[in-house]
Amino acid sequence: MIRGKTAKSSAGKSAKSKSQAGAKPAKGVLAVAPPSFRREKALLRSGVWPVAGCDEAGRGPLAGPVVAAAVILDPDRIPKGLDDSKRLTRERREELFEQICATASFAVAVAPPSRIERDNILRASLWALARAVHALPQAPRHVFVDGRDRIDVPCGCDAVIGGDGLVVSIAAASIVAKVSRDRLMCRLAQDYPGYGFEQHMGYGVPVHLDALDRLGPTVHHRRLFAPVAAAWQKHFGGPVPNGVVEAVDEVADPDQASLPLVMSSVAVPA
Repeated sequence: MIRGKTAKSSAGKSAKSKSQAGAKPAKGVLAVAPPSFRREKALLRSGVWPVAGCDEAGRGPLAGPVVAAAVILDPDRIPKGLDDSKRLTRERREELFEQICATASFAVAVAPPSRIERDNILRASLWALARAVHALPQAPRHVFVDGRDRIDVPCGCDAVIGGDGLVVSIAAASIVAKVSRDRLMCRLAQDYPGYGFEQHMGYGVPVHLDALDRLGPTVHHRRLFAPVAAAWQKHFGGPVPNGVVEAVDEVADPDQASLPLVMSSVAVPA
């Protein structure tokens, strides 16, 4: 009898297993683990501190600068909810930006379109990232940077692919860079109405491409990017000049003032 029950039970389990195997996965949202402080904590325990995370925003747009940020978090006051800026709503990014600025040391550096045209987008981005690290109020002893490439800094540096979703200091930097750039593009939109900078932040969406075709490129457009070069040819009757573009150290702002390439701040302890 026991053997019979076991066989029956086994048969039932086997059938259940087959049924479960053939069933479709339940619909739902894939859970993504938030970035952690694990790498920074390991260095802190070994006596290496401060540790900075850095990231940039704006490699892909047709207009506006690349904005890089470096952040040194306070281990005792890490804002809750830090994540890759792309995973956050605009409102949440703004909230976290204010919290980061109130609790951490940070610096922001800008590579304007002239720098991008002279050096190419990758080199301009790495240059801005290094400038941001050098501008920190306190020199870090180690740096984590998002991406494949290390940057030129006088300390240890680890490049972390997908780092803005893995390393919390990089996530903080991604938020600072993104919010800083978005605010800058909104300011530029006041000087250049009709392009929609405040909506698409300079990316090559259809409404921006249409404005480029109708209005032509501004001084803030990246002239060597194909859609901008095409608009330049249409409106100015020839290809973009081949001469080397001189990189400047500031970007014009809507108030006819200038935006420095580097801005930095250190949080005042509460």
